[in-house]
Amino acid sequence: MAGYDLINEIGQKSKMLDTAIRELGTRGRAYAQAEHDYRVALAEKTLLERDKGTPATICSDVCRGDRKIAKLRFERDVAEVVYRSALEAINATKLQIKILDAQVEREWGRASSN
Repeated sequence: MAGYDLINEIGQKSKMLDTAIRELGTRGRAYAQAEHDYRVALAEKTLLERDKGTPATICSDVCRGDRKIAKLRFERDVAEVVYRSALEAINATKLQIKILDAQVEREWGRASSN
């Protein structure tokens, strides 16, 4: 691959990185919202169970076994995985850029030494 092709590819990867960073913000907000929704619903359910006289020793299990709470926890967990995958995509793109940059250095370093 020629030096200019490498530089163009670095430019494309940089644009992808910018997009991935913006997407990370969106996914981070979704993850935070899912965490919020889960915790609020769990707290409300816990208070209801305690008002009904559910023993403290099983209250947590009863609340987490509630379909609504379990669904919110699932959504929170999915949002976390999606957020973490965006982080990994950013790291992978940064690594690709570093590899291309090193290749440009080798190509142009060789050209200037001749």
